Amino acid sequence: MKRYTTFEEIDRDLKYLRLKSQIDLEEVKLGLNQSKENLSETFSPINLIASTVGSILKKAFVLKVVDKLIGIKPVKEKNYEDDENI
Repeated sequence: MKRYTTFEEIDRDLKYLRLKSQIDLEEVKLGLNQSKENLSETFSPINLIASTVGSILKKAFVLKVVDKLIGIKPVKEKNYEDDENI
């Protein structure tokens, strides 16, 4: 623990601590505002729609390419009711 010999030293340290506290508070406010801006940009309706549509189109394109390369044909449904009548 620091020992003070004069009231001036105490006042100087108190002033320093008040200023440091104010700076820390302003840094927290700045960080909060930057976070809000980033969230509003990321989760804006236009960006959400664009990313969703882009993701769907990308998956559809990949499936189409894989289908062309591998040549998998869709499975036809079998009607089991017809088998019972035989």
